[in-house]
Amino acid sequence: MRFDLAPSTIITTVVIIAGLWALIRLMPVILVLVAALIIVGTLSPAVSWLEARRVGRGWSIAIVFTALLVVTVLGVALTVPEFLAQVSSLIEQEPALRAGFVARLAGSRLTAPLAEALRTMQYGAVLQSFGATAFTFSTRVLELFAYSLGAVFLALYMMIDRDRLRGGLYSIVPRTHHIRLSRVMMNLETIVGGYIRGQAVTSALMAVFMFILLLACRVPNALAIAVFGGVADVLPYIGIFLTMGPAVVAALARGPVVTVIVLVLMLAYEEFESRMIVPVVYGRAMRLPSSVVLFSLITGATLLGIVGALLALPVAAAILMLIDELRVELPGETEGIANAALRKRDDRGEQEYERRTEGMHAEQAAAIAVEMSGERKKEEKAGPHAPPEALPDDKKKE
Repeated sequence: MRFDLAPSTIITTVVIIAGLWALIRLMPVILVLVAALIIVGTLSPAVSWLEARRVGRGWSIAIVFTALLVVTVLGVALTVPEFLAQVSSLIEQEPALRAGFVARLAGSRLTAPLAEALRTMQYGAVLQSFGATAFTFSTRVLELFAYSLGAVFLALYMMIDRDRLRGGLYSIVPRTHHIRLSRVMMNLETIVGGYIRGQAVTSALMAVFMFILLLACRVPNALAIAVFGGVADVLPYIGIFLTMGPAVVAALARGPVVTVIVLVLMLAYEEFESRMIVPVVYGRAMRLPSSVVLFSLITGATLLGIVGALLALPVAAAILMLIDELRVELPGETEGIANAALRKRDDRGEQEYERRTEGMHAEQAAAIAVEMSGERKKEEKAGPHAPPEALPDDKKKE
């Protein structure tokens, strides 16, 4: 058998391999860019809100980033020193806490072997391993801080230079696809911004609830456990165990009654959060089936670890949104009457956009595309039977 490869096939294969190699090598840079885009999507609604109240865009960006800096500094100043002190206290109290836990486990035949294993556990190997990796860990922390700072400044520059960057993006995309591109960018901003803001709100509420609960039950080191629980709450499915575990274990020192109270109230809050808080906070930004959520988390964690798990849900929601916005016909699915009507409506919108932007520069055309997509989004939110005041101006005239 003889295989003849065309030169174009060889060149394409080499380019793909080189692209994958460059993608792997530049993964930190790509993650910084993704983080900057996430920051932009998260803060853009606040900037737009200030602009709608006649505050200049430059002042709006300055106010939002200054507020973010002040909140971050205050949060670190109020929590980190106390958090480190309580973690140090937990380490010092570890022998006494372990002895009490072992005594409770030894009281039952079922848990007696576990008590013996816990009593004879040695930390020498763990401490040696920690000492060997402490320098590497501190280096990684410095790298993470530098990348995070770079992402913040990149996001700041992207927001300041929004019109020019948007014009550059629209200039390389055919004008017939500008309306669709603007809708995709708008929906991506909604998905990413809604996800990050939702995560921040739910994590903060979890930390506050845990701190109040543990403080009311007089559980020691309540702040450290609450901060850890708030951070762990960002992980779906796994977060419930990481938040409840330390709280319940710390409550054992206060007796079985307090432990049961903490466990029951934590379970009740987890149910309240999933049923009431999450739908209100996230809205329609993250309406994903449970199977898609689980598969996305497994895939993201396998590829990029914790970072991949955190980015898995917005990426999955963005992919589903792209399939819907680009009117991708999936195998085995036929185009219905509603999809055909939407496709015709998209064609009319693109023709109207081309007529209005004929001869315009890319930056001006991009602004009109965003305006038309915003009007279309308001109309879709209002619904077909909305009152005139809920519709855009051109629809009111109709």
